[in-house]
Amino acid sequence: MAELNEHPFIFPLSNPTSKAECTAEQAFSWSQGRCIFCSGSPFGPVHLGNQTFYPGQGNNAYIFPGVGLGAIAAEAEQVTDEMFTAAAHKLASMVTDEDLANGTIYPSLTRIREVSVEIACGVANMVFDLGLTRLSKPDDVRALVLENVYDPAYSSHAAARL
Repeated sequence: MAELNEHPFIFPLSNPTSKAECTAEQAFSWSQGRCIFCSGSPFGPVHLGNQTFYPGQGNNAYIFPGVGLGAIAAEAEQVTDEMFTAAAHKLASMVTDEDLANGTIYPSLTRIREVSVEIACGVANMVFDLGLTRLSKPDDVRALVLENVYDPAYSSHAAARL
């Protein structure tokens, strides 16, 4: 693949890791670090020369939470293909040059809440644009989405009772 493509896409998506078509180390090594790699199973960082690559996983950790949050916030009457397309476009727009330089095609998981909110905003806007809700579109869709974000923190009072 690396002989035919400057940046070959290598997506060994089989699970579990022991069934993957190749390892991240093999993919980066065989392509001299030029591949775009995404797997179905987790792989650790790959050190090749003086560069470190951080293999990403192609799973639903990004799209589904954002679609769900956007649909709930906008009170969508249905979930459509257009909403998933909006989510995919929003996710793609959040990939940085640094992410790509590190060999990943998704934003860092350390940004998952931020990414989910942005995807939810794109989905909610699509819901309003398609008329799939009885709500009127608010002036600030982002504020509507943020009102619906779950915060998994306990108050000190609740934590004391546990």
